[in-house]
Amino acid sequence: MQKKPEDIDEYKKWLKEKHNCEITERTRTYYDSVASAMKRSCEKSFFWTQITENLRRYDQEYQLDKKYPLLIPNFEPELTTKSFGSFLLKTFRKNIIDNERYPDEPNEGWILPSNWFSRINDILRTLFVVKYLDGVEFLKNRIKSVCEQNDMEFECYLEAREEGYYAAHLYTKQEFQIPKETWDTMQVKCSVELQITTQLQEVIRLLLHKYYEERRIRAKARDSKWQWDYKSDEFIANYMGHILHYVEGMIVEIREKQKEEKIWKKVSPSI
Repeated sequence: MQKKPEDIDEYKKWLKEKHNCEITERTRTYYDSVASAMKRSCEKSFFWTQITENLRRYDQEYQLDKKYPLLIPNFEPELTTKSFGSFLLKTFRKNIIDNERYPDEPNEGWILPSNWFSRINDILRTLFVVKYLDGVEFLKNRIKSVCEQNDMEFECYLEAREEGYYAAHLYTKQEFQIPKETWDTMQVKCSVELQITTQLQEVIRLLLHKYYEERRIRAKARDSKWQWDYKSDEFIANYMGHILHYVEGMIVEIREKQKEEKIWKKVSPSI
């Protein structure tokens, strides 16, 4: 069996030798120009304009029903592009680390420069931060409605990872006019990722971001017993995320019970 590349340098060598794809500074420059073009196009799109302009109304609708704000104060979503380093690492994970068929291609085929703009689904992304756990589902449904109104594809994955990461990942696709390396242009259908997470989960994500990134590029240890190694980074990071998620669920449950009690007192006759 062909030895798997174990780091990004070996992966670049594998791309060159097996697929005749050399990763150079020109590759990075071209990627940056495409990502920037996608960002400018999406920011002008009716979809993005509608989502951002409707946020205040979504917040009011949620407050009317829940009596609590949906969004953190002064929140404004921002479209960002994935750095080339992170992008290349993701192709490494898809082609090699998570490819159980290696040395054969993954089920959906190799991700290579000829197709990778349409295959990697988070080159263009944004993050929405809500205050409470039930706000994730609430905002997800509003964004889904906008996609349906505009006949856009919509997918949603409610992430609940072993390492204690919780967030909703929403994907929609748009047609983008992107530059070719020959300085002509071409039409490509690419995904836009919209993440929704809670204020508490975003705090822990920022604290542990470096750990998450390092863990994702390591080969999976099948016999790992981090659950018993209370001094390990895995133990601390994983359980902190799970505990916060549990606390957030309890907050919403208590809030809902208080609401039900108030309604009951209003409708029940005095004794």
